[in-house]
Amino acid sequence: MPGSNSTTDPAGVQRSDPLYSVVNNDKKRVAYFYDSDIGNYAYVTGHPMKPHRIRLAHSLVMNYNVYKFLEIYRAKPAVMAEMTQFHTDEYIEFLQKVTPDNMDGFMREQGKYNVGDDCPVFDGLFEFCGISAGGSMEGAARLNREKCDIAINWAGGLHHAKKSEASGFCYVNDIVLAILELLRFKKRVLYIDIDVHHGDGVEEAFYTTDRVMTVSFHKYGEYFPGTGELRDTGIGTGKNYAVNFPLRDGIDDNAYHTVFEPVIKAVMEYYQPEAVVLQCGGDSLSGDRLGCFNLSMRGHANCVNYVRGFGLPTLVLGGGGYTMRNVARTWAYETGRLVGVEMHPVLPFNEYYDYYGPDYELDVRSSNMENANSKEYLEKIKISVIENLKKTVPVPSVQMTDVPRQGFGMSDDQDDELDDLDEDQNKDVRMTQRQWEKRVERQDEFEESDDDEMAKDNGVSRSAHRRLQITDFRNPNAVDDADIMQVDSAMGTPVMKANDAPAVDNDDTMLDETEELLVDGEEEAPEAATEVAAVSEATETTTVDNDGDVNMDDVAEPNPPETTIKEEDVEVASVSKKERKSPAAVAEIAGEAVTEKKAGSASPEGDVAKKDKEAVVDGDKTDKAAPAEAAPSEIEKKDGDEATPA
Repeated sequence: MPGSNSTTDPAGVQRSDPLYSVVNNDKKRVAYFYDSDIGNYAYVTGHPMKPHRIRLAHSLVMNYNVYKFLEIYRAKPAVMAEMTQFHTDEYIEFLQKVTPDNMDGFMREQGKYNVGDDCPVFDGLFEFCGISAGGSMEGAARLNREKCDIAINWAGGLHHAKKSEASGFCYVNDIVLAILELLRFKKRVLYIDIDVHHGDGVEEAFYTTDRVMTVSFHKYGEYFPGTGELRDTGIGTGKNYAVNFPLRDGIDDNAYHTVFEPVIKAVMEYYQPEAVVLQCGGDSLSGDRLGCFNLSMRGHANCVNYVRGFGLPTLVLGGGGYTMRNVARTWAYETGRLVGVEMHPVLPFNEYYDYYGPDYELDVRSSNMENANSKEYLEKIKISVIENLKKTVPVPSVQMTDVPRQGFGMSDDQDDELDDLDEDQNKDVRMTQRQWEKRVERQDEFEESDDDEMAKDNGVSRSAHRRLQITDFRNPNAVDDADIMQVDSAMGTPVMKANDAPAVDNDDTMLDETEELLVDGEEEAPEAATEVAAVSEATETTTVDNDGDVNMDDVAEPNPPETTIKEEDVEVASVSKKERKSPAAVAEIAGEAVTEKKAGSASPEGDVAKKDKEAVVDGDKTDKAAPAEAAPSEIEKKDGDEATPA
């Protein structure tokens, strides 16, 4: 395993460069809404819509360390009373009641509400809609209360749902609900849609009002949903406040750039919105399963970055996108651009790393698809759109009125109550999950700080962030991994017993023979240590009991028997202190002990040890912890004195 200074991640990729670089330090407050349950829902088998893509995008956001600049929230799922601010009561009641088990009893309702084929009934349908709508509405509420500058909800953006009808994989139109919340405080709201499909549900909801301008760039002509013609500009008060830019197959980054920025600039100039809702459908990317555009990830993200540059309160939502790996990479990259960082082109290791093979890179590139949008066609449409914008009233507004109804989501007082409750329930915790999610790192700090364990629990790979170099020295079995400081040691620190003397500070392995040679704090010479180690190694090969080699686990038994002394230890102990200091004497004594043992010679001490061993065996007190050559003896070693026969 590589050391702490290694730059290789678990995937074997060299990581010499940081995961991101700060490109815009304007300190915008970004609220990020994510519910970990969203990836658990699935449409029927074979359906192109995969809620799991949101979990993939979130994993990249976490492992790129972009989460450090986000305030992460888990919004309260929307309830029926909130959904019916736009949808009919009967339609929401149907969504709440229908399940795959009882759907046969709702055949008439399924036909009435267009639920069945493109919009199937699946387990947790209503809960899925609640999570999607709850994040968008809570994001709008936080923008209204000026608690953030940008709010992100990649689970939202379901722009096809109608007032009493499901459409295009969408059941509840979270965008309309979020705009209704913004209109409580904002005079004018701008909706921008860069999904490959026309945002018909949102346009239809605000087709007759001038307080919401809808701008959609989409494929038009023999393509779902079949709406979004250039001449569809609104009715009545909303005349010219619905903007449609129909496109043909294969539009690339350069062509999209030449129409998107001039149109949005004109909208900002003539309409002067107070808030923006941006739908970032990923099906306009190149290689999408259902799309027909040829945008790269960076071309798609440039639209997000351009809208961000106007500095208005902005709600950023997801939408379509049916090639999961492309959608996840794009939304993660756009999250980074919204907080002002540029992410490294090589993906960090994460739990869904295999999805991004074989290149394992962040970028989603354009293909060689032919662009059917000629310059003349795009220029003609652009001029027509801008001419329609000039007909709008510069500052449409409303008379001064009281703010209508109770707002969506939590109020400031409710949020404070949850913070207090979190502190009361976690008094002994240095940082709670709620505090960790809401904390935002300063981009101009000299050094990062992080809670490694909390980050790991939230799906951040160890290789993707810097760990503090801390080693648990209290744990004798602790193993240093690639991210922890390496300690050059051949063994763990031995556990000391109550009557043991302090261990001598020595880097070498402490053997019994070596311990006997250390007297009153004096250490042996390096040459002596080497020779004694060799002798002890030879001794160990010859001292084997009936059961084989001694197991170190036996030594650590809770109540070991009476301490014993090896036969060769007795020989060494009888030497005077002056002789112990001589390396030659040490080697000679230890060698004699080995020779005597091989020859089977019986010293007086050996006879005593043999008799005592037999006595212990008869008493059924066999010492399993001691080696075979070490038997109980009447020899005692007094503290500070040489060992002498008792």
